Amino acid sequence: MTKISESPQKDGLSVVLPVYNEEIAVSETILALRSVLRNQNIAHEILVVDDGSTDKTLRLVTEIPGITILRHTKNRGYGEALKTGIRQASFAWVCIIDADGTYPVEVIPRLFAHRSDSDMVVGARVGENVNYSVLRAIPKFFLRLYVNWVTQEAVPDFNSGLRIFRRQLILRYLPIFPSGFSFTTTATMAFLCNGHRVRFESIEYHKRMGRSKIRPIADTSRFFRLVAMTGLYFAPLRVLSPLIAVTLVAFLVSAFYDVLVTQNLGDKTVLLLTLCLNMTILAALADMILKLRQIE
Repeated sequence: MTKISESPQKDGLSVVLPVYNEEIAVSETILALRSVLRNQNIAHEILVVDDGSTDKTLRLVTEIPGITILRHTKNRGYGEALKTGIRQASFAWVCIIDADGTYPVEVIPRLFAHRSDSDMVVGARVGENVNYSVLRAIPKFFLRLYVNWVTQEAVPDFNSGLRIFRRQLILRYLPIFPSGFSFTTTATMAFLCNGHRVRFESIEYHKRMGRSKIRPIADTSRFFRLVAMTGLYFAPLRVLSPLIAVTLVAFLVSAFYDVLVTQNLGDKTVLLLTLCLNMTILAALADMILKLRQIE
């Protein structure tokens, strides 16, 4: 297990870049990051987490002075790379950003400027110049509706890879965060469902340099499963309520049919009633446990 940094949390920014075979854009991204942060006089550190790259990525980053390089000997996933960087961060605020040239590094000072009234500031990809494939935009539309419903917030971008957040706050949730690309989605839902202050700032989103690591079909399916599980973890009563309602309606329809037509209460009706009651009790207990956990 990686040891969590115990150094004093200074007011500044630890920038964590998870990299995996990003030889095309990684050097340019790091140099631009360093230039922007220095020009704005922001106390900072840059932590590059090489997640088992097999190309020239590791060699290129070792040639850049003034950064901290953390390494996974084998590929462990985007989420695990972020966890490694967050645990080793020494500043009170952490910024995560991809190293593929898609996110505009120049907006980071603007996000950081909102730290006094926010717990997380998300760079929402809703600016004028947003290059997003239709194949990824369609499932994201439905996922966003689900996230909005679970969190009861209008979330313009739930899985943006450019955001800043309080390190001590994110550490509470690291054990439940996934190892893959759904780290950001889980972070958004965790903060919103638990009443933390989340701010969304409009940013642009450029076409990536190099080949994307995302597999549209497999990763979208995994996103849906993880978002559903996250919803059950943070808002069980809300997530289970539609299932309870459907089961209740089915029970009532079956009961009326039994009474009016067969004049005999059938096994199906009893089963639907039992299922409805069990789900209601389960949802209520899960919600009570959630409230107790929040109090602690």
